[in-house]
Amino acid sequence: MNLKLSIAMTLNPRTRPIFDGSVKPDGIDLIPTQLHPSEMFWRQLKFADFDVSELSFSSLSMAKSRGDERFVGLPIFTTRHFFQNWILVRKAARIDSPADMRGKRVGVPEYQQTAAVWSRGILEHEWGVAPKDMAFWMERAPAQSHGGATGFQSPPGVTIHRIPQEKNIGTMMLSGELDATLLYFVDRNLIDRSTADLWNHPDIEPLFRDPVAEGARYYQKTGLFPINHGMAVKRSIADQHPWVILNLYKAFVRANELANAQRLEHAEYHLAAGLLSREAYEGLRTPLVAHGVRANRAVLETAARYSFEQGLTPRVIPLEDVFAQSTMDM
Repeated sequence: MNLKLSIAMTLNPRTRPIFDGSVKPDGIDLIPTQLHPSEMFWRQLKFADFDVSELSFSSLSMAKSRGDERFVGLPIFTTRHFFQNWILVRKAARIDSPADMRGKRVGVPEYQQTAAVWSRGILEHEWGVAPKDMAFWMERAPAQSHGGATGFQSPPGVTIHRIPQEKNIGTMMLSGELDATLLYFVDRNLIDRSTADLWNHPDIEPLFRDPVAEGARYYQKTGLFPINHGMAVKRSIADQHPWVILNLYKAFVRANELANAQRLEHAEYHLAAGLLSREAYEGLRTPLVAHGVRANRAVLETAARYSFEQGLTPRVIPLEDVFAQSTMDM
């Protein structure tokens, strides 16, 4: 009889085969739940609702650094972005370059979330704007936040205010009480409360007017494609059934291979129709999303270093402390 496990994830091409059952881990029957990451991570960190769950790399590292050993990390990375491209600014704030973020009032749903860690790290290491150079307003209340579940405290030297319950990042951006926001969520979930459409508002614009060019610049310079979410399994399950770890890992690798094959199939259609150049097609043949510690060590160690530099962990957390030992050579 297969082991039945509940699993919470976001839905994207790399997880869809797990959701729809076209890829099944050996010996495991998964009961999937699709959730917005904001709610998913809070529920898992606070209540351990699921046997297996997508988790914020930053929050998992923070929990580990504080002795929370309820979860074992799996080097399965479901989402990546160039997070500096998520920064939105008020036109009236006259933020014409990243360096102009210095001295500004900046919103953030949650200070410790991995996307915010990356944005601040990139601002500091690429343009010299450190977290202490900005003042932050955090939307999420302690009772319903990742930080409330991991014991978050404001890092020394960094100014962090709580946004009152009657306000949110969206209203404060539009009223001029904030100059920028590192990231912005309006998706319905139990945690985030902003609703205004800032992306299409005439008074708001992205910090990087050409996000494609900025993403290309950053990747070509650093070779990093930032990760923010991994997967984790309850330690009680991993201890009782250690084979679960690699069986889950293999299933996600297979799901990622299917996503890559589908991507190439679509690229071949576009190439045949003359809608894609041969050069672009050859570029698409190189997969940028791979699971495992070995393929992602540089980006994971950078995220761990940024967490330490930003006062979220008391030391640079070794990857061996985050991920299952059986996956470290994967």
